[in-house]
Amino acid sequence: MTFGVFMHKDGSIYDDIPEVHYQFPKAYLSRAEASLGDWIVYLEPTKEPNSKGYFAVAKVAEIIPDPEVGGRFRALIEPGSYLPFSPTVPRRVDGELVERNCPNPQWAVRPLSRSDFARIVALGLPDEEYLPRDGDPEPIDRFREEQIPFQIERPLVQSLVSKPFRERAFRRAVMQAYDGRCAVTGWRLVNGGGRLEAQAAHIRPVEHGGPDSVRNGLALSGTAHWMFDRGLIGFSDDLDIIIHRKVNDREGVASIVNATGKLVSPQLAAHRPHPAFITWHREFHGF
Repeated sequence: MTFGVFMHKDGSIYDDIPEVHYQFPKAYLSRAEASLGDWIVYLEPTKEPNSKGYFAVAKVAEIIPDPEVGGRFRALIEPGSYLPFSPTVPRRVDGELVERNCPNPQWAVRPLSRSDFARIVALGLPDEEYLPRDGDPEPIDRFREEQIPFQIERPLVQSLVSKPFRERAFRRAVMQAYDGRCAVTGWRLVNGGGRLEAQAAHIRPVEHGGPDSVRNGLALSGTAHWMFDRGLIGFSDDLDIIIHRKVNDREGVASIVNATGKLVSPQLAAHRPHPAFITWHREFHGF
């Protein structure tokens, strides 16, 4: 087993859902199999406009022939292992490559050294002490070498499966994607301590197989979060906000919905809710 890099581009010819599975041709099979049972990082190609760079980490649970396309395979991601980086990690920091032991940067599937894996994950999932409060200046020297734990022996991998750590990382990624603004009300409230009032909500809950992915997340105020989790509000395929027929005070609920009547989406399209998760929520709650 070895760490690896899986290159992913939205809208490519491959049927990828990075949170669930990664599709690849037979030519990559041996390199993909090397990461079976181990962790990989996802990388968006640098040729893409505004490339995210390294944008998530996940664990490969199984590799199977693709059930729909001959000559292709799928790396199945272990449920609950996907975790987005926030901030995403560029290929270069201070002019130096982050992935320093790369056998071939053109390989879409390739091995990743232990030190490179540690470096990328540490940059993408920084310690909580380096996270600014709302309104604080960006922390300086975020990418300095002494802040990066190169030793895998540190509880880096263990952190990736730690529930408290994952909850903090998920919240950080969702809050940054939505700029702390509630997707239903449009409010961006900050308390006296500089903390955002909005909460990070899963669209498809983890206990029902939902990943800790920005595309499976929403920034919601406390009331909107409560209503969404109980199926009182949901979203259409076009992201219109829907009020469930079982709501007894429709006017009251409608009064807190933002004036557009639509989900207040993240600026980046890649961070907007995935249709599969939105559909799951509607079907589960009987919209």
